Amino acid sequence: MNDATQDEGLDADSASRPATAVVVGGGLAGITAALALADAGVRVTLLEGRPRLGGLAFSFQRDALTVDNGQHVYLRCCTAYRWFLGRVDGADLAPLQARLDVPVLDAGAKPGRRLGRIGRTALPVPLHLARSLATYPHLSLAERAKVGRAALALKRLDLADPALDTQSFGGWLAAHGQSERAIEALWDLVGVATLNAVAGDASLGLAAMVFKTGLLSAPGAADIGWARVPLGELHDRLARKALDSAGVRTEVRTRVTSISRPGPVSRDGSISPHENGRWRVQVPGETLDADAVVLAVPQREAHDLLPEGALDAPERLLDIGTAPILNIHVVYDRKVLSRPFFAALGSPVQWVFDRTEASGLKEGQYLALSQSVAQDEIDEPVAALRERYLPELERLLPRTRDAAVQDFFVTRERTATFAPAPGVGRLRPGARTEAPGLYLAGAWTATGWPATMESAVRSGVSAADAALDALGRPRDHLVELFEEAA
Repeated sequence: MNDATQDEGLDADSASRPATAVVVGGGLAGITAALALADAGVRVTLLEGRPRLGGLAFSFQRDALTVDNGQHVYLRCCTAYRWFLGRVDGADLAPLQARLDVPVLDAGAKPGRRLGRIGRTALPVPLHLARSLATYPHLSLAERAKVGRAALALKRLDLADPALDTQSFGGWLAAHGQSERAIEALWDLVGVATLNAVAGDASLGLAAMVFKTGLLSAPGAADIGWARVPLGELHDRLARKALDSAGVRTEVRTRVTSISRPGPVSRDGSISPHENGRWRVQVPGETLDADAVVLAVPQREAHDLLPEGALDAPERLLDIGTAPILNIHVVYDRKVLSRPFFAALGSPVQWVFDRTEASGLKEGQYLALSQSVAQDEIDEPVAALRERYLPELERLLPRTRDAAVQDFFVTRERTATFAPAPGVGRLRPGARTEAPGLYLAGAWTATGWPATMESAVRSGVSAADAALDALGRPRDHLVELFEEAA
């Protein structure tokens, strides 16, 4: 056995026996890694502590309703998540708009000027947004002109420049002539939903990535897609079916208690050579041995499971902040919204989606309000939220004034995303660790994207690619996807 093989943790018989892997975590990152590894002939076991797959993009039952814990959307530029949908045979269940169209209602505007739209034409970038910007009623003519100049300056930024991560997006916008109104009515309208932070609290690097990729890379890049079925149909049922077909052993309600390398440990506690280069994953009542382990869990859980020496500075994982998302669910006795969704200004309401058909509701209408940057409201009582948001919906949607509220409830994700604060980039580790055979995945890893479904899938691709490279297994099936998503 040569030194390189030893460094990668492979034994002399590795080429003659099936490679094995354990993926810890059944969110989108873990599911992706498991599928990518299994498609290359690796024997994979996927372990998830919850009773279902899907991570923080899941569904549950509330009486006759099937409820998503929160509204999730993706864009046409989300190539990795689109691959995921196709891989689990769910693309038709989460279609994209034919062309970007976002209705924006301003609760405080004068009659006749309440509705604006953010949309695009088929013209080349950046002309594809020119008509929408020119007619956007929520900004003055001077503000629209300055937005156009700032967009062109944003397009010129080099996303590979690490200095962008140290600056705030809000500071950059102010320096480029953006008024508070422009930030509220346009930049934060998009940024809050994609970054889960207002411009002043967001890394310029992540914000530039969102706007350059989504709005300034190709005419159709920002076309919006969302599930017309419960998320559990995509991320649990169809995902589990795909995993089963790929030969992945999937275990839910199975929490990993430790990950180790079965061999002597040096006196300083560092990782030392071990038997057959294998990893050992401990769960209640069972020990699993594997050639590779993908740790696809939230950063704090990853920190607790990482063996000594796996990262140079594991404490950095604990420095990655988190940000909450609050979701408010309202069921009316009649139809009050004719659009599939809209965004709001001049109101605490942010984005509102019609979830009637997807939830299985037969009469009335079910609206879901997605409230990002919810630090001040995440722990408020349901009664207080009801008192605040029902009148706001009446301001925005006049038909609600004559409708009866049949149900009002909330779902809370206190650690929905990592906080995209300036400086977070240096805290996000890549897929490879210092321990050969151990890899990291999750939206919080160094994907270059904020905490989105796209970032989660990309991280799973990166972890699987690194593992297959080390194992000497085929990666042809990932080449095209990895070129787009890495």
